[in-house]
Amino acid sequence: MACEKEIWQRIGEGFVQVYYTQFDSGNRLSLGELYATNACLSWEGTPFHGREAIAEKLAGLPFKCIKHIITEQDCQPTIDSCILIMVFGQLQADEHPPMAFHQVFMLKNQNNAWACTNDVFRLGLHNIPV
Repeated sequence: MACEKEIWQRIGEGFVQVYYTQFDSGNRLSLGELYATNACLSWEGTPFHGREAIAEKLAGLPFKCIKHIITEQDCQPTIDSCILIMVFGQLQADEHPPMAFHQVFMLKNQNNAWACTNDVFRLGLHNIPV
């Protein structure tokens, strides 16, 4: 007997699918539409505030081609009716070797639509001794 997924899990997984499909398609500027107006992004420790700043950051990343491979994703409902998503995977930019990454999203329902209010991204390089 198959277990039905909770609504918050279906919403979280759907967001992840849309986000990385759109990211990998090359039109990263349009990712801004997935964020709330006053959303926050922390990209490798550098903060960006607001939908436009986030879209500009993502569109300005210095690679031409990227492919994300999602290894795992965990979704949880929060006590204030948001959805917390943690994504683990690998990405390959241009001809560089694949790198591990971790990304956390917080989704909030605003005006009957889910929007990303918080996003934290890190490459999985920070725990490797130099």
